Amino acid sequence: MTLNELAALLGAGQLTAREHIEHVLQRINDLNGTPWENLIAGWDHQSRLAGAALEQADALDAHFQERGARGPLHGVAVAVKDLVDVAGFPTRCGSGARNGAAPATRDADIVRQLRAAGAVIVAKTHLHEFAYGPTGAVNVDGPAANPHDPGRITGGSSSGSAGLVALGIVPLAVGTDTGCSVRTPAALCGITGLKPAAGALSTAGVFPLSTTLDHVGLLADTPTDAAFAWHALTGHSSRATPRMDQLTIGRLHGPAWTVHDAAAAKAVDRAAEKLRAAGAVVVDVDLPHAEELIALYGVITGSEAYATHEEALRATPDLFQPITRERLLAQRDRLATEYIHALRRRDQIRDECFAAMRDAGVDAVLTSTTPLRATAIGVEEVETTTGTVQVRAELLRMCIPFSMLGVPAVSVPAQHEDGLPSGVQIAAFPQGATAGVGEAVALALGGEVAA
Repeated sequence: MTLNELAALLGAGQLTAREHIEHVLQRINDLNGTPWENLIAGWDHQSRLAGAALEQADALDAHFQERGARGPLHGVAVAVKDLVDVAGFPTRCGSGARNGAAPATRDADIVRQLRAAGAVIVAKTHLHEFAYGPTGAVNVDGPAANPHDPGRITGGSSSGSAGLVALGIVPLAVGTDTGCSVRTPAALCGITGLKPAAGALSTAGVFPLSTTLDHVGLLADTPTDAAFAWHALTGHSSRATPRMDQLTIGRLHGPAWTVHDAAAAKAVDRAAEKLRAAGAVVVDVDLPHAEELIALYGVITGSEAYATHEEALRATPDLFQPITRERLLAQRDRLATEYIHALRRRDQIRDECFAAMRDAGVDAVLTSTTPLRATAIGVEEVETTTGTVQVRAELLRMCIPFSMLGVPAVSVPAQHEDGLPSGVQIAAFPQGATAGVGEAVALALGGEVAA
């Protein structure tokens, strides 16, 4: 059942909020003791969160009897990454350094938006510790298991949110995306991940990784589901979505866009064919300074992340996972001038990229979301036709440029014969095209790309 169909049933009273929420909570409970139990953050708080969800469901059912549906997401179960504040519950960020965190005193803005639209928060989800990694394998409670193969990574950092959607347990989940953290797990788990334009969804109440690059994003099964949720939260009209025969799509080429996995590469070929068949013009383009953007990303996120964690690193360094602590401490001696120059250079490159896409007549660009599919948990490097590559760096590489540019980007699922999915990524230009161009391209690709 699609999110649209579920919302229609709940909004028409053909399914009560309690019936839906009870079913979802039972499926969450059924994860306990399975390879996927780590998709849930904090089982010690889950029963209390479930109780609060049932109370909200009953209140929504009473509201429906008196005044009708609360909003477009009336009664819909939503999971939230445990980097996002939910009032009354601690935000632990997947880290032992946050085990003593006090309960949040108020909902994050995105949670308030969801509740205002009628959604019900049913779980907080696993993440790569402090959102500082793309695998989902580093967390005080252990790694998250891929829904398609529990021996493989989910991708991260929004690992639990992606996993719950991919298992069909929740129809919608909230993640965050600084460099790739919604799109990479969406690709590796075979669902849709939307990173809106910078600032389109408020980050207030979200524990920061990079204050200048953090985005709040959405994970759903299909592009249609993601679009429905986006419109429900923002009020943007789908009537603004252009026709495909009005669009020119740039297929990205160059070293930054090399895809190592043959099936993932084939999925991009198939997506380009599908877009041409829908009426779009598809041309080859290069994005200026993509590799420099990737290098600058490390300077900016590293500097900002260390500033956030400096005090805790001094007081309780052993409560961080070793790899997270090591990566944060490596930023300790970075000069402020290097950070400031990186911010300025990012702005210069952004202007150049926007101008290049405008001059090329390109409305959106197309690439793979990741150059690899899900690797085995614990594997740090793999051999490719171009040599040995680091898994962490590769899972970030094709997503970082769009985070640095602040443009909206969506990962659409591609399914393969061996059962291990990949993702096709669409990023829209200019930045204001969040609810138009990118959505049109994603919807034209349909529920998935068959490769």
